[in-house]
Amino acid sequence: MSQTSPEQASTGPADYARACVDQLVRGRAAPPVPPSSLYACRAACFVSLKKHGGLRGCIGTLEPTELDLGREIARNAASSAFHDPRFPAVAADELEALVCSVDVLSPGEACELADLDPAVYGVVVCTDSRRGVLLPDLEGVETVEQQVGIALQKAGIRPDEPFAVERFTVTRYREGDPPRTGDPTAEGGASAAPGAADGPAEADA
Repeated sequence: MSQTSPEQASTGPADYARACVDQLVRGRAAPPVPPSSLYACRAACFVSLKKHGGLRGCIGTLEPTELDLGREIARNAASSAFHDPRFPAVAADELEALVCSVDVLSPGEACELADLDPAVYGVVVCTDSRRGVLLPDLEGVETVEQQVGIALQKAGIRPDEPFAVERFTVTRYREGDPPRTGDPTAEGGASAAPGAADGPAEADA
């Protein structure tokens, strides 16, 4: 019987996502999901890649699409590396310069504009089939008006059109952060993370 090493048990979501990107870009299979109980939870997430401080890819889901968080991270890591429409696929010679983070989302809840705080809550705006998303705590986004305006622009919704609003929190993991115990989708216990997204299921940020 194989045994779990302390290193495997303490592998955090950002380190796992980074390992997935490293392996997949080299044409190999994604590594197995770490054994922490965090990865057995079902939750949506975003995987962000940065290179020299600039965005290199960010894809995520607003609702879970996989059986557990481990698979959700692996899926979105692959999408961030290969399928972000704003960037070419990540190449092997870029891997050393990449920095990865993972944002685990709480379920969204309907709200009013007065209930938003761009430093704490991400926002989803939608009307008919159009939906725009902005994750919380973005540099330069300090007011609700800025946050909602950007989300509307991403969705192609005019400010004078009627639209619904939802908010959510995120828990951010940077490389080196260990998995945290408890429900990753619980409302209120999250730390904000930067990013933006648009799309109904899989979204770019």
